[in-house]
Amino acid sequence: MLVMLADNDAGGVITYAITGATYGISIFIPFLLLMIFVAYVVQEMTVRLGAVTHRGHAEMIFSKFGKGWGLFSMGDLIIVNFLTMITEFIGMGAGLLFIGVPLVYGVLISACVLLLILSIRRYLTIEKIILLFAIFNLIYIPLVFLAHPTLSDITRAFSFSGILLGSSLTTFIFLLIANVGTTIAPWMLFYQQSAVVDKGSTKEDLFYGKLDTFTGAVMMGVVSVAIVMFTALTLHSNGTNTLSYTDLDFANTISKVFGQYAGVLFSIGLFEAGFVAAFALSSSSAWAYGEVMNVPHSLNRKFGEAKAFYFIFFISILGSALVVLIPGAPLGFFTLLVQILATILMPPALIFLYLLVNDKSLMGDKVNGRFTNIAVISIIIAIIAMNTILAILLVKGGQI
Repeated sequence: MLVMLADNDAGGVITYAITGATYGISIFIPFLLLMIFVAYVVQEMTVRLGAVTHRGHAEMIFSKFGKGWGLFSMGDLIIVNFLTMITEFIGMGAGLLFIGVPLVYGVLISACVLLLILSIRRYLTIEKIILLFAIFNLIYIPLVFLAHPTLSDITRAFSFSGILLGSSLTTFIFLLIANVGTTIAPWMLFYQQSAVVDKGSTKEDLFYGKLDTFTGAVMMGVVSVAIVMFTALTLHSNGTNTLSYTDLDFANTISKVFGQYAGVLFSIGLFEAGFVAAFALSSSSAWAYGEVMNVPHSLNRKFGEAKAFYFIFFISILGSALVVLIPGAPLGFFTLLVQILATILMPPALIFLYLLVNDKSLMGDKVNGRFTNIAVISIIIAIIAMNTILAILLVKGGQI
């Protein structure tokens, strides 16, 4: 549940908001419902792999495919996670700025609270605290009712109406890929598998692990649809162009349309989205580093017992926070580009996962069934196809 709610991060909230504002009630809404299934299929395999092998994802790649692939997967993950962390602090800073906290203080306070939580040194306790924050992700569900959706709006939202492109084909594919990147990303595999290991889950816990993952996937999907619906019924109907909007722009525009209260709700959700995702992203980086470099890597250990592990946490959190504070840094469109990058890097991660979960020497009778394999292969092909189409369109001069 935590990894799914963290997936609706600050960048995800803005991507969904831009999608709704750009295309209104359209094919994107049933597409996001389909992504609930996609997210569950991918993350259920990750839970199963961790519970059966009791080893983290990076460690599995390192031991099964060799040092080169292990170092590649770790380095690739840490770099992309760091870039994504920047978008999380953009969201946290904007959320607090809207309610009157200066950007510098908001970003630094957020970083300090994250580091303070890490000092607890007990994974299950930390997970419960982060889950309490994550509940505020659901704040976007009541927010959609402020737009007063009609029965006709709701019916249209869950059909395939509005399939015609609102602008260019390049923009459509770009946002389609960005929405995929907000739903499944490489860090989710590394985080969830390592979390399963750190909390000590076993094969006997798989039923509850699958139920937990399914519940989280549904919650993630409902929230994403709510955000798209909200901006589709408000900003799109006003003809607002939000492709270059920043996090704060959305909060300000929403407050102008619905009042300060609505803007505050949006900002609270934005802060939560960035905060929870920042914890999950920095965790996946630290776990991956510890697993590949074979150093102690557990949130149940004291700082002195896992210095390198916690050092990755500190660098990820403080480094990305400081980048946000650089004057004139191009933070607006950067959020969407990070989601695109996550989708581009997803196929190799899914291929590794597919090979590991189908290895009988590792999984025994817990290998994938035929249906799951067909689903995973279809997901990989679809992502590669979308990435290829976007690349061709951009080479041919397509404009976003």
